[in-house]
Formats: sequence, C-alpha cells, structure tokens
Amino acid sequence: MDYNFARLDFSDDSEEAVARRRGWIGATQRGFREPRPDDELVQRWTTHYRTDHVNVSGAWLPEGAFGAGAMPVATYASLDKTLNAGRGLLPLRMITDVTTSATHRRRGLLRRLLEDDLADAVAQGVPVAALTASEATIYGRWGFGPATFNQSVELDTSAGFALRPYDDSGRVEMIEPADAWPHVKAVFDAFHARQRGSVEWPAQYEDIHTGAYDFEAGGANTKIRAAVHLDADETVDGFVVYSWGEDYTLKVAEMIALDPATQLSLWSFLAHTDRVQKVSFTLAHPADPLQWALVDVDRLKHTASRHFLWLRLLDVPRALTARPWAADGTVVIEVDDQQGHAAGRFRVSTADGVAEVGLTDRAADVRLDAETLGALYLSGVRVAPLHRAGRVAGSAEDVRRFAAMADLDEPPYNLTGF
Repeated sequence: MDYNFARLDFSDDSEEAVARRRGWIGATQRGFREPRPDDELVQRWTTHYRTDHVNVSGAWLPEGAFGAGAMPVATYASLDKTLNAGRGLLPLRMITDVTTSATHRRRGLLRRLLEDDLADAVAQGVPVAALTASEATIYGRWGFGPATFNQSVELDTSAGFALRPYDDSGRVEMIEPADAWPHVKAVFDAFHARQRGSVEWPAQYEDIHTGAYDFEAGGANTKIRAAVHLDADETVDGFVVYSWGEDYTLKVAEMIALDPATQLSLWSFLAHTDRVQKVSFTLAHPADPLQWALVDVDRLKHTASRHFLWLRLLDVPRALTARPWAADGTVVIEVDDQQGHAAGRFRVSTADGVAEVGLTDRAADVRLDAETLGALYLSGVRVAPLHRAGRVAGSAEDVRRFAAMADLDEPPYNLTGF
C-alpha cells in the first residue's frame, strides 16, 4: 500500500488542518490506549506543541482507501531542547508520540518516520537524539541505548520513623501548586544546569505541576499539592509536588533539591505529614542521601529499576567532547552504526577531564555499536558489565583503559519524561 507521509502544521487553523490535527491526536491517544481526545485536551496539546515548535508527522491511508480520513495510521513527533551532558548543555532531538496502528505494523512506517527525523537532526546540527521507550526491544536497532534508569522507592513513615541529625537552617512551606510554579521552574532550571543527564522540560510541565490539567484523567488536577524549601536567606532551593494515594500513602510526582540537606528536609516534611504511613517516588535520585540518613535503613525499599532515557549519538566528536572524563589517556574506539550517523573510528584523547575527539585510520582498541555507545554516554552504565556481556570488544588492557577514562563516579539523573 502507498501511504501518504506528511507533516502537520499545528499553527494552521484552517478547517482541514484542524480536522487532521484532531485526527492525529486521536490516533496518538489510541496508540497509547488512552481515551478519545476532548476539546480541552486538543486545545492544550495544540498550545504546547506551538510553544515548543514541535515537528509533527505521520502516515495516512491514501485517499479512497477503506478507512482513509483525518486519522493517520502512524504518528510521530519531535522537538529540540537541551541535554546536560556534563560539561554544558547540548542541543537534543527529543522524539515522542510514536505510534503505529495495530493493523499497519511491520510495514516500515516507524522506520521511515524515525530515519527521516534523524537525518533532519543531523542536517540541523543536533548531535544527540533521545526518547523514553514503552518497550526495551524497539529502538536499539536505530542506535538508541538506555542511558538513565528510573529508581522507584517506598519509604515507611509509620510510628518510629526517624532521621539522623543533619544541619539545615532553612524551612519547608506548603504553597498552592499554581503559586509554586515560578519557584518550581527556577529550581528545575538550576538543577538542569548542573545535573548530568537532565533533559529540559517541554511546555506541558507547567500544566502538570500546577494542576491546571491532568493528562491521564482529563480536566484540572485538584488532588496535587506542593511544598517548597527555603534556605536561610528565604530563597527557594527545593520543592516537592505530590498527591495523596490509597492506604495513607503520599505519591511524589517530582522532587528536586539543590543540596543534600534540602533533600532530607523535603523527605522529613513528607514523612511527618499527618496520617502518612508510606511515601512513594518513582524517580528517586540514584545518589539520594535518604537511606544513609535513616535511623532504620530498612524503612527504605527500592521497589523497581527501569530504563528511562534512551540516547542516540549523531555527532560522535561533538557529543564526546561535551561530556566529562575520569582519567587521562588515549583510546581508539570503532563504532558500528547501521544508519551511519555515528559510524567510524575515533581517537579519544583526554586530559584534565576534557576530551579531544577526531576520526582516525589507526587500528581500533575498543569496538562497540551505536546502541552500546548511547548506553555508555552518560556513564549510567559502566564499561565492564557491557564488556562481560560481549557488547564492548577489545583486549582486557584496552577495555580497562577505556573504562578508567569513561566511567564516572557520580551517576546521571533525569526527571523528564516525554
């Protein structure tokens, strides 16, 4: 079948464009098993996509075919924001809203949409692409590797909960989510500027964290609550957004602190909220000080760890020079990439945490594919386990040298889903 591939202009308000826009959103909702969109969802989706200048595309059945109309059989969207690579913010092609109708799978629709977009990112000088995947088996063939992971935790706050003494001269204050937003956004921006692995928020985060709209339930989110931490100078340096769950549980949607004492103060606030027996958080920092600040370490349970941010390098020299390195040295890495964007042999020479990277015809010391390079990029996955799994090839000495250079002590962390 000859599909019609096209881009949609979300700024076009003509009758035909509005119908195709609603059809595209409806197809995306269907693909993710969500309800049909109402007028408010369509309006908010449109506003957010206009704000972020999102590229929207899809595949439609040809005119006259049974089932043809405004609703596509495949959807795809992407936008450009930033990734904190460790030595600064890199332009990032963020891929989202990828669906294919159940009756049109395995016909190359995703391949066409994705590969066209990656080629566009390369043409626009964007060095890295990213997505968050619903399944771990889909995107490796296009060079995406899991680079950060969700850490889910549950904190038992029943009678007897206690933290060891810590020094905090600030205080926590509850505030309405809409009033908290300017402070929440300012803290996130500071966090994003300093945290390796962080991805810039898309526009819809304002609706999510103010409770203006609940994208799962529809309508305003009247259950969401917020609190901020103020330092000794009354400057907000942390926040938590949360809601009540069942069985005396608080469910944290987002929590960011700019120093460890602030993090502990926010946990303490949640734990000492009246009638709370448990606090859960699905995006906990991998280096959160909470566990070792507890009097009883058994009160914190790590309930799940799941892939979150998947990265795909498009410009290897630019990407590798934007991340920090742990040791001085030189290694030649050879990257196998079916799409060709990251393919080649690269000499990486590091000194004082900074790399110089360029193509070379020297023999490779280490060999890996684009998917593995994406997983290693933020050092959320270390070299040795991938070597043991057969995904990093090279002599034991060369791999150890590469690991000494590439493995970083501090873990990456990302809170942004898209």
